[in-house]
Amino acid sequence: MVRGPTEAIRGGEFGPGASSERGDLVRKAVCLALLALPVVAAAQTSPPVAAETLEQRLDRLERHQQQLEEELKKKEAEIQALKAQQQAGVVPGAAQPAVAAQGTTSAPGAAPAAAAAAVPAAAGTATPPGPVAAAPAASYPEKWGDYTDFLGFKVANTDKGDMNVAIYTYVRYLNQKGLDPTYTNAFNQTSQVQQRQEAQIQKVQIKFLGWLFDPKFRYFLYAWTSNPTQGKPAQVVLAGNLTYNFSDYFSLAGGITSLPGVRSTEGNFPFWLNVDNRMLADEFFRPSYTSGFWVRGDITDTLRYMAMIGNNLSTLGVGSQQLDNHFNTVASALIWEPSTGEFGKGFGDFEDHQQVATRLALHYTRSTEDRQSQPNTESIENTQIRLSDGSIVFTPGLFGPGINVEEVRYQMTDLDWGVKYKGLALEGELYFRKLDSWEGANTDSLRNLYDRGFQLQASAMLIPRTFQVYLAGSYVKGEYGNPWDIRGGVNWHPWKNRVFRWNTQVMYLDRSPVGYTSLTYNVGSKGVVFNTDFELGL
Repeated sequence: MVRGPTEAIRGGEFGPGASSERGDLVRKAVCLALLALPVVAAAQTSPPVAAETLEQRLDRLERHQQQLEEELKKKEAEIQALKAQQQAGVVPGAAQPAVAAQGTTSAPGAAPAAAAAAVPAAAGTATPPGPVAAAPAASYPEKWGDYTDFLGFKVANTDKGDMNVAIYTYVRYLNQKGLDPTYTNAFNQTSQVQQRQEAQIQKVQIKFLGWLFDPKFRYFLYAWTSNPTQGKPAQVVLAGNLTYNFSDYFSLAGGITSLPGVRSTEGNFPFWLNVDNRMLADEFFRPSYTSGFWVRGDITDTLRYMAMIGNNLSTLGVGSQQLDNHFNTVASALIWEPSTGEFGKGFGDFEDHQQVATRLALHYTRSTEDRQSQPNTESIENTQIRLSDGSIVFTPGLFGPGINVEEVRYQMTDLDWGVKYKGLALEGELYFRKLDSWEGANTDSLRNLYDRGFQLQASAMLIPRTFQVYLAGSYVKGEYGNPWDIRGGVNWHPWKNRVFRWNTQVMYLDRSPVGYTSLTYNVGSKGVVFNTDFELGL
């Protein structure tokens, strides 16, 4: 007979001592069975959700990885483009090309940061698809480089040397319509006088200067244009010089520079009262630029010197085949500044000396010149040997039929002086020129020629370092005429420096013996000339 569970237990089938242990086992088995039932039922009736979710996650990660790879390729292309611009000389800080990435614009430098952020995202938890955040833009300094007045901008500074780039230029309005239309010289020859009215960016000079290998070894190279002579060979000059400064007492240099025969050719350009046009007498007597060698230095704290030997009086526009082989052009200057040991830069007291500054200087120039070595009348900074009526001494038949000058010796002594105090300045110069040793057909009858002259300039800074007025005049006493000029003008320095100024002046000339296109007056000019200039000289 089969018994039920209750009866079996009561009948002692399991034994009286094991009843408590068997009860625990039964209860545990029942609980496990109850827990397993829902799982089995779900497995039989529900789809495999966990398996589909994993596939979706893997698919999203793969798509996101592809997006990141495309982004990195775009960033790499952008970086290469920026490197190419940098090698081509594009200034840092300029506008950078943008690369669109899923609706966002990334700055240069974002690619490495984006790549770094993408690695943990791909290896770890998936991120929802969407725009990739751009890294912070690479920062460039708002200002960079260095600038020094009259030396320009420093573009290189290394252990082997440095380089500055500077410019000089000015814009001029010129009106010569107040001049007489004709001029008759001392030989009763009449010529036309051009009456110009025009605006020009008159000159452009680009300068490269610095030192190389040793701070004592310096270079100065420049390109110089004279725009009024556009279309002529003399429009552009490339020149410069090299210098080694042994000490404050001695420097040796070679190349092209101005012969120190008068004060305005000592190297003080452009610090004149007017803009790039000398007084009539100074223009008549002075030497010009030439190639050669020179020395300069201090003798004492108040006394300095300069001496030069060169090819001729004016080499710009003259080819080597035109030069004679004398190499005997010499010029020298001895400058004494007794009260302060300096006299400021150029003419006028822009520096506003609070102690009286004084200057006294002696110059001497000598050169044997021939007709072939003379520059064209339109050459930059040309110097022609002229008589006091403007006639060139090498003109065939000038002194009479059959008399042709082929060679002449030029000698000129110059004495200049000046005083400056609290914005006021008075500066003068005396000139003594002798022409002799004539060579050429029938020149035995020619005697020595002597010309003398002076210039005087007075100026005042009405507003210190801002507003200046001046009055100046010059005179030539020659054997073929006595020309003269007078002028007055104003200078405005809006930024209280000499880097930029606005100059306006009016002059009256009487039978000028000199002149050329880039000057404000012509040979034979008589009458009024007006000019206004905007000058920039870094």
